[in-house]
Amino acid sequence: MTKLSVNINKVATIRNARGGNTPNVKQFAIDCERFGAQGITVHPRPDERHIRYADVYDIKPIVTTEFNIEGNPKGISKSKPYSFIDLVKEIRPTQVTLVPDAEGVLTSNAGWDTVKNQEYLSDVVKEFKACSIRVSIFIDANPRMIEMAAKTGTDRVELYTESYAREYPLDREAAIKPFVEAAKVARDCGLGLNAGHDLSLENLAYFRQQIPWVDEVSIGHALISDALYLGIEETIHRYLDCLKDNAI
Repeated sequence: MTKLSVNINKVATIRNARGGNTPNVKQFAIDCERFGAQGITVHPRPDERHIRYADVYDIKPIVTTEFNIEGNPKGISKSKPYSFIDLVKEIRPTQVTLVPDAEGVLTSNAGWDTVKNQEYLSDVVKEFKACSIRVSIFIDANPRMIEMAAKTGTDRVELYTESYAREYPLDREAAIKPFVEAAKVARDCGLGLNAGHDLSLENLAYFRQQIPWVDEVSIGHALISDALYLGIEETIHRYLDCLKDNAI
């Protein structure tokens, strides 16, 4: 079964635009689980433009499924001199996803170069696994990078699916091909498999049909946008439907 982890960053973006606590990020996480989501994802960035480091502490006690914290292990919060690594080690989520997002980027736009960063990633993975935290590395659909990711000791890789989503309306078979190949390499290397970035109600079912062994998808922007029209309960149900074996 492929699990749905809801990235709630965009809910925090709306809250931060006005100040105060509306919408309530903590309550939103509770409701996502209540409506069937099997995980909650947050991605605190150093500028805290959406999820803040303080939110991570507030959310951790109420998550009853899986808690996934994404981010760059080199990150340090600007509002509080606290590193991403320290945050994760203190919270001890179910999973930490290592993302090489540079400071100031609008959104994550590339996976790790696991060749150039082999030693560094190995050290970070070892540090988190010593705390009994499952580790996933955000990566492009590149067999070589996946093979080298496996050498770091990581538990999983998360395929960066932006190119799949972009090319899906043009030729879905061509769009999915490199991801199927990459997923097979990950499986052969003994790695668990996650996926995320621009997955949506339009393209999710086909992705899961072609790669049925994917463990988890993390979806935020499209899901939260759909919820503006459909409501969060209906939206989560539709995404869960996309992950069923008979979705297509």
